[in-house]
Order: sequence, then C-alpha cells, then structure tokens
Amino acid sequence: MRMKTLLVSALPLIALAAPAAAQDKPDPVRMKATVEKLVSFGTRHTLSDPDNPTRGIGAARRWAAAQLTHISDACDGCITVSNIGRGFTGRRSPKPVQVVDVLGFQQGRDPKRLVIVMGHIDSRATDVMNSTGDAPGANDDGSGVALVLEAARILSKQKFDATILYAITSGEEQGLWGGQLLADTAKQKGWDVTAVLNNDIVGNSVGQDGRVVADKVRVFSEGIRASEDLKQQMERRADGGEDDGPSRALAKAVDNVAETIPGGLKVEMIRRPDRFGRGGDQLPFLQLGYPAVRFTSGVENYRRQHQDPRVENGVTYGDTVEGMDFDYLAKVAAINIDTIARLASAPPAPDGVSVAGAVSTDSTVRWQPVSGAAGYRVFWRPTDAQNWTEHRDLPADATSAVLKGVIVDDNFFGVATLSPKGAQSLVTFAGRARR
Repeated sequence: MRMKTLLVSALPLIALAAPAAAQDKPDPVRMKATVEKLVSFGTRHTLSDPDNPTRGIGAARRWAAAQLTHISDACDGCITVSNIGRGFTGRRSPKPVQVVDVLGFQQGRDPKRLVIVMGHIDSRATDVMNSTGDAPGANDDGSGVALVLEAARILSKQKFDATILYAITSGEEQGLWGGQLLADTAKQKGWDVTAVLNNDIVGNSVGQDGRVVADKVRVFSEGIRASEDLKQQMERRADGGEDDGPSRALAKAVDNVAETIPGGLKVEMIRRPDRFGRGGDQLPFLQLGYPAVRFTSGVENYRRQHQDPRVENGVTYGDTVEGMDFDYLAKVAAINIDTIARLASAPPAPDGVSVAGAVSTDSTVRWQPVSGAAGYRVFWRPTDAQNWTEHRDLPADATSAVLKGVIVDDNFFGVATLSPKGAQSLVTFAGRARR
C-alpha cells in the first residue's frame, strides 16, 4: 500500500479473559535484526541530515515507515501508514528543525478510540548537539522501535474494537518534541485515547554496577494528574484517589496482564511519572489528560546511554547492540502486546463514576452507561490496600450498585466495562458526585 502523509501545522482473585487467542510470540531474533538495522544508520540525531539516503534520521524514518507498510501488505492493508510533522525550536535546537513522527493506524470498529504504543527513533551522543558523530542508540531507543514493529506484526493478524496506533516518534532527546507533536495531534483530532504505552530503554538486563535484573520491568505512572487544576487535585485528595487516576489505573492493568503470562516478567510499578528528574514521550500525553505510562528496563547502564562509543581505562561506553538482552526485550514486548489486545478488545472505561454512603453502613456506586458494554464490573478494596480485592459483575443495563454492609469510609470503589468476551477496560475511580 502507499504511505499517506498527514500534515498537521493485581486482580489475583479475578479471572480475566485471555487478551488474544493463539497469537504469535515476540521474536527476539527479529527484534535484534531491527535494532541492528537502526544502528546501521550511524546516527539518528534529530538534527542530522534528513535527506541522506543511508545515514541519519531521515533514512531511519523512511526505513521504519517501509517496515510498517510491509506489515500492512501482509494483512491486506489493515495498517494505514502516515507521517505527521511540525517545526520546533528550543535550547537543543536553536534553529528550526522539522520533527516527524511515523504512524501506523490499525483501524478498529471504533476509528476514533485509540490505544497507542510508541518508542522514539532518534538517538544522541555525549554532546546532545552533535548531529554528525556516531550515535548508535541501540537500547535508547532502538529497543522501543523494535517493540512497536513487533507489536504491529503480531496484532495486525487480529481485529479489535479500538484502533491501535503504532507510533515511532522523533525529537525525544531534543525536548520530547515527537511526543508533544503526537499528543497535540490527538487533542486536535479529538481522538479518544484509551491508553498510551511508551517504551523507552526496554532491552537490557545488566546494570552499570554489574547487577542482573532479568525478571522484572519498571512501569512508571503518575498519581495526582498533571492535567488537573488545583481545585480538581484537592477534590481527588479529599476522596483518596491519589493512587487511582487514569495513568495509575493503566499501570495496574499492565501489572494484571503481566501476571497472566507464563514465564514472563514481574511489573514493578513505580509511582512517579518517570525516572527521578528525567522524562519521556509519555509526559506530553499526561499534560493533556491522557492515560499514559512508561516502560523501562528493571536496571539501567548509564555508560550505555547518551555516550560516544569508546573504551576508556578498559571501560566500554556507548549504546550498542552488545549491551542488550533480546530475550528480555521479547518479554517486555509480550506484556505490551497482551495489554494492547485486552484494552483494544474492551469497551471504553465508564465516565461519571461516583460513590455515596456517608453515615451509612451501605455504599451506592453509580456510573454513566457505555455504548457497547456487555456488562460492568464494580470493584472495591480496603483503604489500606493498593489493589482491588472484591468485585461484583452487573448486566449491560445497570447504572448503579448497592453494596450492602460495605462502609464507604473504609473502602475505595471503581467501575470497569466488560466486552461480550470478558475483556475488561481500565477501572474508573469513584469519587463523590459533584455538580
């Protein structure tokens, strides 16, 4: 198919439906070949030559778009490949630079509701302004791009209710510009974004100090929402919803999914939007109110991030393929793929979820009906627990539930939608009804 250009100036007690039936597993060999190809472009710095046919950001983006197109051809054109672009200037680019994101849309039955999986294609050397020197960017973030392409290969063989967007962003190292461009586009186009899964540095299992962490992946999520004003934040604080905003609900869903994958990774939920004092392309989405999380390896090797390739005093520096663990990367990809499949198969999460029951021994949970929902799952848990411990399933025509003997002072509440096959949406936290 032709590429189109879009110009824009733990539920341990609950049995969850399998996210996808008989799907392929992520292939470590295929993902290694993808990373090796990305490294072969020499540098993918955002300010590198966009027109060079074999070296730089432009050549890498064109190759990535061709890979998405090839995957689309294998599924009879089920993925529409496009670019979005916009000029940016800033401290790390005093002169205007055109930042371009490569996108692949796998249209679901609802073209306006999206589940986004992304990684950034740009790389950098020690000097962030060095746009000509080698910057292999194998793990940061060739690993994320390889994961996005592998997710597209596997999920393109199935059909979903929501549209899946495979996003390969640019400009991350210069100021999260590709993430900002995509988040702004979502806002301008009126997309209903169910989830954003940002994968950045997800392909190593050995840390700088030699420790091996091959059994877990870190998932970062915000608590108090960046998009809420002070009044909304204070209302969330009063209701006790700091640990249950949309981003945190997404992280909990990822954790639930990971527990269903035999031989997979444990999710370590980091209750921060990103690593301490650092950032990634999920942050612009959080600023605009979209549920977003970041995946990053369980341990990092800072000598293999943002470094010119070299050996000093017997120590190897540089983000090269040799520093990666592709079996580990395949396990991170499996969590992403199963999470996407679950959320893209489920109806949207409910709005208007509230709870009442002050000075009562019973609690009443209410929500707005969701088109396409086959049922609803009402959750509750003690206020000293992080994960939902109890639930009740209700039919599609229900809009409330009275929980006898469940005291509102001692519990938190939430509601999710269910598909006809049991796929569950994110859980919407229940606060007080407010006019």
